[in-house]
Amino acid sequence: MDIMIIRLILIALFCFAMTAKAVEVQNLYEASLSVSDKSRATRAQASQQALLKVLQKLTGKADDFSHPSIQASLKRISDYMLRYEYYDRQGVTKIKVEFEPGKVEDLVREAGLPLWGNRRPMVAIWMVIEDNFRREFVTQESYPQLERLIYDTADEWGVPVVVPLMDLEDRSNVSIAEVWGNFSNEVEEASLRYEAERVITARLFQPPHTNSWQLDWRYTDAEYFEPEQYVGDKQQVIIDMVNQLSSTLAQKYVIDPNLTLEAHRTEIVVEQLQSFTDVEMAKRRLLSMSTVVGVDVIYRAKTAVKFAIEHTSNVSDLRKTIALEQSFKAYEDPRAYYQIADDNNLKYNWVGK
Repeated sequence: MDIMIIRLILIALFCFAMTAKAVEVQNLYEASLSVSDKSRATRAQASQQALLKVLQKLTGKADDFSHPSIQASLKRISDYMLRYEYYDRQGVTKIKVEFEPGKVEDLVREAGLPLWGNRRPMVAIWMVIEDNFRREFVTQESYPQLERLIYDTADEWGVPVVVPLMDLEDRSNVSIAEVWGNFSNEVEEASLRYEAERVITARLFQPPHTNSWQLDWRYTDAEYFEPEQYVGDKQQVIIDMVNQLSSTLAQKYVIDPNLTLEAHRTEIVVEQLQSFTDVEMAKRRLLSMSTVVGVDVIYRAKTAVKFAIEHTSNVSDLRKTIALEQSFKAYEDPRAYYQIADDNNLKYNWVGK
């Protein structure tokens, strides 16, 4: 019960602090692994594996690390390390290795791999399991190992996920039958408290006359009803689901290195900047974006400011990056029947601090 209370407090604080469509992921440049001992050889080998895990988080790829630059970096692993520490988790010795962000990002670019920034969409995963003819939500209380598996697998990709608490509020808003049948409207409304940009429903069960498990899952806003489907070991099908959704998200948001060979200059207009402080905050938010290398104010009139942004991406990728930032909302012309995105006329309202 104490764990449930702690998690409820943490999610409440998160929802209070974030009116965002994205979460700033903090642990992209570190990874943890189990080790058999604390010898230098074991530490070196574990550190090499940790770097590959960090590259997976940054690139959205799990097995494309054959580039000579990456292979060379593994032989000089200490050049990339910032610090390491040992700790125990449930009787198992683990090592956490943290790497220097700048050096790792340079390595990613040198290898020609895509780069995914630290602002990433939150994904809510509503899962129902049918076990011994009984259906129940997968939660920390009902199936703690499965819930932990979802979080651990998503962490390997640097994807922020939330498994709903299924407290009184959740259960009053959505039922097992609604998740099992993917009643999108009800599930999406119940997900509002978690500030999730993407919402997934999943059902896990054993087909008749088999020892295997089947997992059907889909996004609630998917264009077609047909779900993704996996059959196999109970834990493995969950891992497969999280791997697939993480890889798909990465493909949507990573920056293509082939389009970032030189800096580009793009001008945007931001409305509703009421003070000099707002202007500075907006400038800092823009500068914090992974592909932005410079921001200048080139025009100001009342509450509108035109910024010139130097960025190492194309305009489409810049728009996607800004869309993940909670402080900016794309301007909507009240006179227009349709809102048409225009790369040559980027306009936003300032809505955050």
